[in-house]
Amino acid sequence: MSKTPHRKGNGKPKDFSNKILKILARNSNKGFNYKQIAAILEVDDTKSRNEIIRDLKLLAAQKKIIESEPGKYLVKAVSQDYYQGKIDMTSRKTAFFVCDDFEEDVFIPTNNLNRALDGDIVQVYVYNRRQGKRPEGEVVEIVERAKTQFVGVIDIQKNFAFVSTANPKMYTDIFIPKDKIGEAQQGEVVLVEIEDWPKRADSPFGSVIKVLGKPGEHDTEIHAILAEYGLPYEFPVDVEVYAQKLDTSIQQQEIDKRRDMRQTLTFTIDPRDAKDFDDALSFKKLDNGNFEIGIHIADVSHYVEEGTILDEEAYNRATSVYLVDRVVPMLPEVLSNFACSLRPHEEKYTFSAVFEIDNKANVIDQWFGRTVTYSDQRFAYEEAQHIIETKSATIPEHISLTGETYDAPAAIVEATLKLDELAKIMRRKRMADGAISFDKVEVKFKLNEEDEPVGVYFKEAKDSNHLIEEFMLLANKKVAEFIGKQKKTFIYRIHDEPNEDKLIGLQGVISKFGYSIDFRSKKHISQSINKLLSDVQGKKEQNMVDTLAIRSMSKARYSVHNVGHYGLAFDYYSHFTSPIRRYPDVMAHRLLQFYIDGGKSASEEAFEEKCVHSTDMEILATNAERDSVKYMQVKYMADHQDQDFLGVISGVTEWGIYVEIVENKCEGMCRIREIKDDYYTFDDKQYALVGAVSKNTITLGDEVYVKVKNADLVKKQLDFHYLGKRADYEASKLEADQNSAAKSQKKKKNNNKES
Repeated sequence: MSKTPHRKGNGKPKDFSNKILKILARNSNKGFNYKQIAAILEVDDTKSRNEIIRDLKLLAAQKKIIESEPGKYLVKAVSQDYYQGKIDMTSRKTAFFVCDDFEEDVFIPTNNLNRALDGDIVQVYVYNRRQGKRPEGEVVEIVERAKTQFVGVIDIQKNFAFVSTANPKMYTDIFIPKDKIGEAQQGEVVLVEIEDWPKRADSPFGSVIKVLGKPGEHDTEIHAILAEYGLPYEFPVDVEVYAQKLDTSIQQQEIDKRRDMRQTLTFTIDPRDAKDFDDALSFKKLDNGNFEIGIHIADVSHYVEEGTILDEEAYNRATSVYLVDRVVPMLPEVLSNFACSLRPHEEKYTFSAVFEIDNKANVIDQWFGRTVTYSDQRFAYEEAQHIIETKSATIPEHISLTGETYDAPAAIVEATLKLDELAKIMRRKRMADGAISFDKVEVKFKLNEEDEPVGVYFKEAKDSNHLIEEFMLLANKKVAEFIGKQKKTFIYRIHDEPNEDKLIGLQGVISKFGYSIDFRSKKHISQSINKLLSDVQGKKEQNMVDTLAIRSMSKARYSVHNVGHYGLAFDYYSHFTSPIRRYPDVMAHRLLQFYIDGGKSASEEAFEEKCVHSTDMEILATNAERDSVKYMQVKYMADHQDQDFLGVISGVTEWGIYVEIVENKCEGMCRIREIKDDYYTFDDKQYALVGAVSKNTITLGDEVYVKVKNADLVKKQLDFHYLGKRADYEASKLEADQNSAAKSQKKKKNNNKES
């Protein structure tokens, strides 16, 4: 780096204040004199040095720095210009600093990142805080790295290697010394650990800790997704051994401590491919005309005792991860699929919420506690749905779990129909109270034996899904209410009110399609969102609007501090019903039993820490699940590169349009420079690209035809060729087909004449 040239003449004095503050902030425990600061700034002329002396004295007078000893200065320990928060990288090597002290995020230019990476907790010096201008900042200290392990492809040179990641927010590659390459081969996908980032090095230094395989191979990419989010796909041997040694038999001694409900009609309703059955319903008609309905949940806490290595592993994982082709369970298989799973015709230890409910779905009485149950029947959702729709006991072979036609027991048919009737009443009540109904269509893949996607289908919630949902919601709500009203520490699932700015943004998009949000009150907002979600059903813009509506909501999370659940319109809500796959439910079971036994309120601080961890792990799992869906979509589309697809524009940016395929919900990008019929520019007010010559607009919700240009399995990214708007494309195709038919007819006539 060249030194700053000597300045001549009587120019305006230079202000070194900001640069001085940054130097002192980066080295907050060390005092500097003016000579040391001048050396760092690479200025050696007398005038500049005098200006540095002047600015040091001025900053000290302003109490922004302190003179720790004669001529030596330290940054003040607490300064109004220094803040702690999180780095949110963009894909353009710049970042935003997210901090509660600022209404809008602080912009961090690339050269001010000072080795900070996405998600890092950092201390930032904030400057440029003039009114009307976005504040900017510089990272002065990395307080805590968000992660040190990264997945990427290794490029091996003679004496070293570099690993580059597919993550657009990771702006640097990682340097690997020769002796830390391990068994990795050129071009393989590896997991690396960053160990150091020397001061003058452009890239951090790391070592290969695991070879995941060749890019593009199925298992490699799935394991890479898990590794990217730090999610293990195998259990440690000692945890497996511990789980295998557990006594999972049903003992009379334990039954005697529980409410015995083995004689009460009990059954499960789950997806066809489910292996772990968390919950079952029991049903009994009472002499007074009411119904005793039990929500029975696997008693995981009976087996997973606090302080054991099994409990530690379950807590660290905090959740099962549901990828497209596999489940990465929170608990070892001996528990998740066998001992805890409420399998048909087996006795199980359960934790239950038992309600007396009248014909209008009012809860008359309630009981919570440990039970022992026996599942009389296992239903798939499709089987229960058939009973609800036809009122018939006969289950046809094409939906039967057995693969054969059979008649369900009359008592279970009667129970299913009554439970459905009560569930519909409960759902109507929830909606009237302001609950929001997010029944977003789920994309599912048909996989062959090699886990290759051979088809796409959509999973929609039907009455049988809503039946289970309503009774699980009832149990979660009533358990939380039972503890919450005692003012004791508990695990709540909370959901705050939506951010009005996000709702205004949603309004800006949906108004283009003729929809609106009523902002008069909290209840009006939820009612108008429900109307919006209902009105878009079956429309071309449905998936886009559903997605945007969900994004406008606050994120649900776990906390001991209850603020209610906005989306469900509940004052109290917890997660109690899925302890096989969620650790917060295990904690809820333990606390509930502790309080039933007369225990005093548990430590808020300890459980809040566990809530934060559980929320963080849920976010990682959700991201991994989303990436696995994207990967499968790209893989599926890679086999359909010759096909033209009808899609809906789901996003418009200055660099192009995002298009979602109608028939399979796969989303990809058409870059603006590749739309050849005009020169397009982005109009952010219209959410549109506008042609410079034709004034043609390409905007949100437009139906367009596209074709796969590139399917990148590693980046999980689709690029499309833009073929044109639906009307133009179909008109030109019809014309081409007619011309082709005419040519064919003419050729046929000529052939006939010649013959």
